[in-house]
Amino acid sequence: MSKQDETAENQLRKELPDEVPATATVDRPEEESEPALTGRQRLVNGLWPPRVTRAQLIVALLLFGLGFGLAVQVASNSDDDSALRGARQEDLVRILDELDDRTQRLEDEKQGLEKQRDELENSSNQAEEARKQTIEKERQLGILAGTVAAQGPGITMTIDDTKGTVEADMLLDAIQELRAAGAEAIQVNGVRVVAGTYLTDSGQSVSVDGNKINAPYRFKVIGKPQDLEPALNIPGGVVQTLEKEQATVTVERSDKIVVDALRAAKRPDYARSSSQ
Repeated sequence: MSKQDETAENQLRKELPDEVPATATVDRPEEESEPALTGRQRLVNGLWPPRVTRAQLIVALLLFGLGFGLAVQVASNSDDDSALRGARQEDLVRILDELDDRTQRLEDEKQGLEKQRDELENSSNQAEEARKQTIEKERQLGILAGTVAAQGPGITMTIDDTKGTVEADMLLDAIQELRAAGAEAIQVNGVRVVAGTYLTDSGQSVSVDGNKINAPYRFKVIGKPQDLEPALNIPGGVVQTLEKEQATVTVERSDKIVVDALRAAKRPDYARSSSQ
């Protein structure tokens, strides 16, 4: 080596560093990226392995059962059709006769059930009608017996006896005249008048069924006003007889008379219903 070459080599060593820095890195070529997946590969990856939920499993079982049932029914119908196609004429006639007999039995049973239904309905209607009639009859008897209150059109008759000349027989004549004119309910000074009512004189007053009443005597009567009032005012009748005894009689018609005095229902001691 010449002296000139040594001088160049020394000069080059001075310019280069003695060590490579620790932080220095060596560039390497980048790794190649993975190839992109195709549409079919993505579809396969999404379907397999399968992800089955509980709801999907139940639906699948139901569909399977429905399909199985339909298949069995179709197979059964096919078997029946095949059996009928292969049956003899005598067998077909017998089958038709059995079907006709069964149809007739079902029709007879239907008619029998409809007849029973009609009988039950009629029986129920008759029982309901009988019950209504019984209630109405009980109400009517209660009015006549004085055990229930009553209301309706009628009259109010007031007898003012300032002289004390009115006697029990005069009031009884008035009651009898009212009954003959169609009175259905009568009340005198808070005492209900019934079929067995009796009147007696009690000093200067009158007793009705043992209940003492005083003037003025007030009659509340339910009936047809057009019949009741004329019956009291006939010549020589109740009004004229009381007026002769210096009593004052006033009769007023009304569309609503309330007879609310009640009598206790009396149970007979010996008599019993013959139906018992």
